[in-house]
Order: sequence, then C-alpha cells, then structure tokens
Amino acid sequence: MAILKGKGAMTGVNLIAKVYKNGATKDGKSQYADVQLDARDPRGPEQTNLHLKSDRVQGEGGKVRYNNGAPYSTGQMEEIVKAAGPDTEPILDKDGTEVGTIYGFKGNVMPATRGTGLVVNTKSVEASEFKVDDKTLDHQFASMRAARQARAAAKESQAQASAPETKQEQAAEGEAEEPAVG
Repeated sequence: MAILKGKGAMTGVNLIAKVYKNGATKDGKSQYADVQLDARDPRGPEQTNLHLKSDRVQGEGGKVRYNNGAPYSTGQMEEIVKAAGPDTEPILDKDGTEVGTIYGFKGNVMPATRGTGLVVNTKSVEASEFKVDDKTLDHQFASMRAARQARAAAKESQAQASAPETKQEQAAEGEAEEPAVG
C-alpha cells in the first residue's frame, strides 16, 4: 500500500484508476476501482507498492493474493471519469478484448473510514499532470520492482557495513580472553 507521510503528502496526488467492467456491484450503486499513485508523481519512485489499498487475502488452497479494489459510488466514479477526461486507456486481456479502462487524474487522498488503505476524495479531482498510455501499467510494475530492489540493496549494504564491526569486536574479545603465557 502506498505510504504518503508529511505535510501536504496527500494533496494534489497524480493517480491512476484501473476500473474493470465486471467490478460493478450487483445493485449497480458501486464500482470497485484499483486506484494507484502514479509512479511518475514525485511521491511515486520510492514506493514499493503504489496501490492506495492492498489487502492480503488467503485464497483457495492457501494461495495468497492481494485485493487492491476499493468501492466507489456511481457518483464518485462519474467524478473520476469526468476529471480524467480524454486521459484514458483501455485495459485488454490476453486475447485483446477490452475488459476495463485506466483513468489518469489528480486528487486528494485520505485514510479510508471503512476498511484499510487510502481513498480518493472525489470532491477534489482534476486532470492529471501525466498522460496514461498502453505502457502505463508496465511503468507502474517496473517502478515498484525498482523500489523493492533498491530497498533490498540498501538493506544488504547496511548488513555488510555492520558485519565487519561485529567481526572486529569478536576478534578483540578473543584476544582479551586468551590466557597469558609466562
């Protein structure tokens, strides 16, 4: 889940919303959307998870998956679609069939009142600073992967930096404990 800390970190955030056609509720009052911090936003590059909501779900057979969808009312979705304007891109399945739409927009986010994660304050949405295209989702995944690799490399170098000190301390202790000959 995206982590936005500090003064003003949750205002004017460039976002993308992945909205699948089959994500509407049966009563038609809500639509589930996977809203993500746009990796091109200044707050995006260090994020290992760009999703505003990301719940770990234990699936059948113990398989773990993540639920990134949050419900938005029909009116809220209309505001997001209106803010995105022409900044959209179809989501295609492996057969090339359109299964949803990506919307690029900008808005303020806030902690969810029900459930976990962050949600978009749809009263504050406007056009994004960035255009979505057929490479946007690839860029999102690449950004998260790069952030995870950078974090792993930082942990590794930190572990290596503290390891020589430990060896030196052990060597010093070993020297002090040797009995004096004589």
